[in-house]
Amino acid sequence: MRAHSVFQAVAQRLLGPGVSLTQDSTSLRASNGQRYYAKIGSLDDRDQFIGEAESLKAMELAAPGLSPKLIDCGFIDAGTRERDSDVGRPYFLSEYKDIGTLTTAAAKTLGKRLATELHAYKSPNGFGFHVPTYCGRTRQENGWFQSWPECFDALMAGLEEKLRAQGGYESLCNQVKEVRERVIPALLEPLVIQPVLLHGDLWSGNTGIDRSTGKPIIYDPSSYFGHNEADLAIGRMFGGIPESFYTTYHQYLPKSEPQEQYGLRQDLYQLYHYLNHTVLFGGGYAGSARQKMDRLLKEVS
Repeated sequence: MRAHSVFQAVAQRLLGPGVSLTQDSTSLRASNGQRYYAKIGSLDDRDQFIGEAESLKAMELAAPGLSPKLIDCGFIDAGTRERDSDVGRPYFLSEYKDIGTLTTAAAKTLGKRLATELHAYKSPNGFGFHVPTYCGRTRQENGWFQSWPECFDALMAGLEEKLRAQGGYESLCNQVKEVRERVIPALLEPLVIQPVLLHGDLWSGNTGIDRSTGKPIIYDPSSYFGHNEADLAIGRMFGGIPESFYTTYHQYLPKSEPQEQYGLRQDLYQLYHYLNHTVLFGGGYAGSARQKMDRLLKEVS
């Protein structure tokens, strides 16, 4: 089946004269033999597509080959539409990767590359990101902040606002507000860190190996520049990432000082994801969020 005309136009512009694309199951296959991952979204998906594209572009600069390389992202116009309703819809084209489960050996490589490449890539603009990104379907407004506590508080405030808007979470949100007022300053203000590029949603479902090479791949990012340890939190929540990843990572990038607060910082960063899952999937995750907040508020005077 012939690929959408917008991808045919991209092929002519970026892949070379005479290159055409055909739909092949979940990917596009080019006449030169290469495969690509392609998607077209709704008008409501425009910012989400841009956020993913800008995340992948930054990650490719920081750690080439660690994530699928973006080919193009934009909006369908009158010249590339196939029907009137196509105009303005976002499109996305990247390398295609045949992805398998992350192995112990590949996890070690991923730990090293994350520590020495992705988390060594610093922002000249402070903490945050230049466009909104999406953790799942949750919009992170981002922008730029001069300090990590200010940046992380803004992320937490965004979730609190969404939960209050949904209704039924008043006591949970009041506890979130207390964490923002007491825990974030206590745990994050002592840190002396640089803003480094994060994947932003690094759980096992967004990691794997390229089956053609056996090398690690990470994908579906919601990037921003922040504290490197924030990228380690969600993986431990749901499991699936071999322990060799964490061991190797800290061989190359030790825990931030004060190291004795590392566990509490992980609880705080995991809290963000438990709250986000409450936003996305409902109250089943609220209990886990409360447990984290109870511990944090007890430990932080």
